[in-house]
Amino acid sequence: MKDHYESPLSSRYASEYMLRLFSADTRIQTWRKLWIALARAEHELGLPVTAEQVAELEAHVTDIDYECAAAREKEVRHDVMAHVYTYGKAAPSAAGIIHLGATSCYVTDNADLVIYRQGLEYLRGELKKVMANLAKFADAYKAVSTLGYTHYQPAQLVTVGKRATLWLQDLAADLEELEFVIANMKFLGCRGTTGTEASFLELFDGDTAKIDEMNRRISAEFGFTQCFDVCGQTYPRKVDSRILNCLSAIAQSCYRMANDIRLLQHDRQVEEPFEKNQIGSSAMAYKRNPMRSERICSLARYLMADAMNAPMTASTQWLERTLDDSANRRISLPEGFLCADAILRLAQNVTDGLHVNEKIVEKTVREYLPFIATENLMMEAVKRGGDRQQIHEIIRECSMDATAKMKAGESWDLLADLAAHPEFGMTKAEMEAVLDPALYIGRCPEQVSRYLEKLASVLAGVTGETAQIDL
Repeated sequence: MKDHYESPLSSRYASEYMLRLFSADTRIQTWRKLWIALARAEHELGLPVTAEQVAELEAHVTDIDYECAAAREKEVRHDVMAHVYTYGKAAPSAAGIIHLGATSCYVTDNADLVIYRQGLEYLRGELKKVMANLAKFADAYKAVSTLGYTHYQPAQLVTVGKRATLWLQDLAADLEELEFVIANMKFLGCRGTTGTEASFLELFDGDTAKIDEMNRRISAEFGFTQCFDVCGQTYPRKVDSRILNCLSAIAQSCYRMANDIRLLQHDRQVEEPFEKNQIGSSAMAYKRNPMRSERICSLARYLMADAMNAPMTASTQWLERTLDDSANRRISLPEGFLCADAILRLAQNVTDGLHVNEKIVEKTVREYLPFIATENLMMEAVKRGGDRQQIHEIIRECSMDATAKMKAGESWDLLADLAAHPEFGMTKAEMEAVLDPALYIGRCPEQVSRYLEKLASVLAGVTGETAQIDL
């Protein structure tokens, strides 16, 4: 509806997969699957739940009457009980056993864990696509010399590919963290109102082995091998902190990369993709703005700020449960996932079409190479009989003079100035002979190759189309 607010994350940025994952259909269908798993386990473990009732529940997972649920929630002011009622209308023979022994968090929290894990697994694949793009780029440009910067001031030479490995290494660290979070996710299970399982002690006549087996079976249906050892009514909200911190880390890395690309595009050294009919500015038709990289940075700031919601919520959970987490989590977790998804889609697009203007890169290198080469020139001059301290002073004076002329927009020639001093003992032509950029990039090509070899197993088999960004 165009007369109602809609989140830009859903209307402009996030993928179809992530929008469906966090849809009402996915959530409520997962609730129903959890009720089915509970009923099945209770039937198999001897409680008064029939196979026919389980089968009827299974037959009505997707036919959700949202109008009925909304009307019931308006009446009872409880979303879970509204859906228990609605499910019972769809499966009347099972209406009396739906939610037997459970509390609301059985469906809400376990469903969240299922959805969040699916979201993390999807983002893992999207992150690997960005990494694969960067690995390919780094390999292609591992020996292409470029001016390095410290404090955004000209420094020693590096290579275009080596710089890309700095971005890649950050993302690799994020992947490690993501893998850890996925591997260590646990299920809440069906633990009762305060986590004591008291209701099931009653239902199973004190048979604790059956309670444990029930939780094992339910967890296994959803692919979880462990439940939390202890809990209150909810799963520990520290899990949300861990998840959003992980998403924030991805945002931090993508921001760093995108911001570097913006700086380099300002110097026309590197450019993000720019379509044939793309408009850079409504007024300045000549412009090629780095709008995708800017959008990555914009969304990343939002995600880094959003991640602060989880620790604030986790730190304020009272005793066994408080409900002041609910409204916050309904917003902060889904939007965190959608935002991370949007960032990675943009990052895929940028890294897949990243363009290097090699002539401009080479020109920038040539402009600063005389300054960079001065240490090597000093060593050569000393080997030819010069006085080290005297040569150093000549280089300092000539360099300062050349820099001043550069800033004033005047022509300058550092090598000619150095050659004009007899004490230096070298001609300009002799100096130019040592101005091969490859002499000043250290082990960059080797470092890139070794690092990519290390990542090869991680990125093996990464396939799939890189996201196309329409807006």
